[in-house]
Amino acid sequence: MAGDMAGAARYGTADWEYAATLATTAPEEDGPIWMVNLMSYREKADYADGRDTEISGREADDLYAPFGPLAAVGAEIVFVADVDTQFLNPAPKWDRVAIVKYPTRKSFMDMQDRPDFKELHHHKEAGMASTFVIGCLPMDGIPFAPPGSVDWADVPYPPTEDDPYVQVIHVLKFHEQSSIGEMGQYTDHAAKIAQPHGVRLGAWFQVEGTIMGDGRGWDQVRFNTFPSRKAFLEVVFNPERLKAQAEHREVAIADTYTMILRPFIDHLRASID
Repeated sequence: MAGDMAGAARYGTADWEYAATLATTAPEEDGPIWMVNLMSYREKADYADGRDTEISGREADDLYAPFGPLAAVGAEIVFVADVDTQFLNPAPKWDRVAIVKYPTRKSFMDMQDRPDFKELHHHKEAGMASTFVIGCLPMDGIPFAPPGSVDWADVPYPPTEDDPYVQVIHVLKFHEQSSIGEMGQYTDHAAKIAQPHGVRLGAWFQVEGTIMGDGRGWDQVRFNTFPSRKAFLEVVFNPERLKAQAEHREVAIADTYTMILRPFIDHLRASID
């Protein structure tokens, strides 16, 4: 989940131009960066040395998890969630989303050279089928609870033991810069529909660069929090929202992933505030 820069990794292609930006940002201009990781696992781990193993790709990635190296450079894992449902783009089929907050861009690059980090990489190489590692910065002026927000105790579909709260991630690529205005119109419509269902704005990010991926660029990553999966689906299938989607969202967006996530580590909003 750290987003290493191994050369010819099987799970993605590094953007060396963005890597150079991360490594050479002047100290007075540097600062925290949130690395959003989308992860797709192999069904069975496939180690380069040909070892016989029965562990899954997910289990291999759990062995990789570089907690020590992350702590050594001052980084913090602020979010980890399993994918409940993936909409629209079916491939890659994402299994997990994680976010690591680094104190600086340079600290991300420094970690790549740590021996204790490099020695773990073979587990990631064995377990990961595909990954995106997207460098992000929080967007200004995004309130956690928008005006008119409803307390979760008063919504039609509150969190329950069987259906606890969910984070919904939208990874967005706009057709052009002017498309952001169309997206804003859609967002205004969707917000009015979602407010009675208890939506919260978990975190909205501007993408600085994609350090590991498949060559596609992205513009924004948005996390919206709903009290339950049922609450989100009520909003998704609302006829007025679907109309606004056709008129504005589909006009604005060139590419996207949307997923319902079930978090088991979630300090995302606290990492921004």
